[in-house]
Formats: sequence, structure tokens, C-alpha cells
Amino acid sequence: ARQVRGLCGTYNWDGQDEFTTPAGDVEIGVAAFANAYRAAGDCPPLAPGPLEPCDAFAGRRELAEAACAVLRGPAFQ
Repeated sequence: ARQVRGLCGTYNWDGQDEFTTPAGDVEIGVAAFANAYRAAGDCPPLAPGPLEPCDAFAGRRELAEAACAVLRGPAFQ
């Protein structure tokens, strides 16, 4: 049963469908996938290309690592 989807993936151990959009399409690029979940007008569309969030937002690294720690915790083991 496909109960989990979105930016965190489908959690079904199938890496081929991790970039499934709200419309049910599977994107191959990060930018197209992220833009499918973008709330219209809230932020600019993501341009294709390599993402370097640690370079772009160096001051937020500690916050990001703390937030990602939840995904590495026992709830997702």
C-alpha cells in the first residue's frame, strides 16, 4: 500500500520511484521533482543543475544537520 510519498520518497525500498510527483509521474532530475512540489509563488522555480546547499547556505548547516538527524533516527530505521 502506497501510504507514504512526497519529498521523502515512497518508503517502499524501490529506488526507481523515489522522485514520484503529486501527479504520479516519476521525474529523473532533482530540479523538476522539487518544482513539482513547489507552492506557486512562494519561492522561485529551482533551476536545473547541481545543488550545493552547504555552499549557498553555509550558516544554516547546523540547523540542517539537526533536522536531518530525525530521518536517521530510530523512527526511520
